[in-house]
Amino acid sequence: MGVPAAGPTPGRRPPLDPIDGGGLDAPAALDLLRHGELTVSARLADASNATLYCDITAGDVAGRCVYKPVRGEQALWDFPDGTLAARELAAYEVSAHLDLGIVPPTVLRDGPFGEGMAQLWIDTDVTVDLVALTRSDDPQLRRIALFDAVINNADRKGGHLLPAPSGRIHGIDHGVTFHPEGKLRTLLWTWRGRRLVAEERALLGCLHEALAGDLGDRLAELITVTELDALAARVHRLLDDGRFPLPSRDWPPIPWPPF
Repeated sequence: MGVPAAGPTPGRRPPLDPIDGGGLDAPAALDLLRHGELTVSARLADASNATLYCDITAGDVAGRCVYKPVRGEQALWDFPDGTLAARELAAYEVSAHLDLGIVPPTVLRDGPFGEGMAQLWIDTDVTVDLVALTRSDDPQLRRIALFDAVINNADRKGGHLLPAPSGRIHGIDHGVTFHPEGKLRTLLWTWRGRRLVAEERALLGCLHEALAGDLGDRLAELITVTELDALAARVHRLLDDGRFPLPSRDWPPIPWPPF
């Protein structure tokens, strides 16, 4: 099955609703993340890697973000040391290029504890039941499930989904992604084996084309050539199969703990 003509990206919408990001739209958030002064306010104790809650200011513009210094990353047996922050940015680049609005604005920058990933803090709607949400067939989750299949997300826990005040669902914690081997672990198996709809095929067609252009150039600075080739192969395989992937028999399909 051939790759469809890319054409315009389907479902385009503003990548960030200011109500979710402390009043900032995406361009303002990226500018603040790149140039603002970081002040560490707290550490998120339940995170496996050093994850710091920060205030960030630049002149009269202020916001909040999560800062994950590279030096605070725990060593993993299957991912090269010191690469998780770059993978977080790579996931943002894919989401942003396709206007998916899944990953909050993210940059790599220097900070109080050295180079790391800085990502805009997203306010959440605490009235949403995350367990019920992950079991639902919300179309936003379907889009995230496809995104995870593309980036080979090895850790889509329920707590990595952020239902926001605008009604959007954001996804965070993409440090263990883009591995060249199949490592998809997720709670979002509702659509396993289902046929891709025309909009999803068009989205993958846009990505297939973009990987041969500017997006591929940006990702080449963040992941290895082998990982970039594997990303392109996954996109092509999804288009060729025309279906969401099935759980692997060789790899645990659900992360632990799931939330």
